[in-house]
Amino acid sequence: MTIEPVSLTEKAIAEVKNIMENKGIPEGYGLRIGVKGGAGCSGMGFMLGFDKPKEGDISYTVQDITVHVEKRQTMYLVGLEVDFYDENDARGFTFVNPNSTTS
Repeated sequence: MTIEPVSLTEKAIAEVKNIMENKGIPEGYGLRIGVKGGAGCSGMGFMLGFDKPKEGDISYTVQDITVHVEKRQTMYLVGLEVDFYDENDARGFTFVNPNSTTS
């Protein structure tokens, strides 16, 4: 059984495929989803990029997109949903984290 800690919406999948096709992402690269430490009150942030698989990764496929997540970061990513927002006021990937709490 493959663990899929992060899910992607249909809009996010379409945009990732668009980027991979139009930006010349090399063969063998997949979507890397990870965490980056924040400063002060901002807490932890999330990042997306394209990368080859590395030792210690959990890799899985979502609609022909290979996704890589560092195994040690999974506890921060489980349940995360990546979406893509494309409206007149803004455009970009968004992260919905069901594990976050407000203070």
